[in-house]
Amino acid sequence: MTIRPAKPADLSRIGEIRHVVMENALSGASQASDVEVASWYMDQAIFLVSEKDGEIAGFTCANRQTGHIWALFVDPTLEGRGHGRALLDAALADLVRFGRRQSSLTTGAGTRAERFYRRHGWQSMDRTLNGQVAFTKALVPQ
Repeated sequence: MTIRPAKPADLSRIGEIRHVVMENALSGASQASDVEVASWYMDQAIFLVSEKDGEIAGFTCANRQTGHIWALFVDPTLEGRGHGRALLDAALADLVRFGRRQSSLTTGAGTRAERFYRRHGWQSMDRTLNGQVAFTKALVPQ
């Protein structure tokens, strides 16, 4: 498995993964435009992909200014092989390098994603207005 920064050529596969996930599916209002992805995500965010045998298996995006992780998705056919954990660990390490001391994220309540984050040391803070679970995690410099 390889974790590397996302490139413009990866966007088609990233879009495929984002649209086939079983949990936290996109709604029309939550979709980022191609312009947003090209102009902000690629240049200003921590935007990583996981590859196995040259195929992108998953991706993550984090805001390096705030420490908020707003995407962590793995192709459902490739789940359970460590891609999610590797992507999350890499994003958190990058956040530490950018000086963040805490990270946050939200995810659907009662989902496998919620259980994943709890297993990996994230602390539930509360629910958002739309019922998502809000998590935080203290980041320790390596």
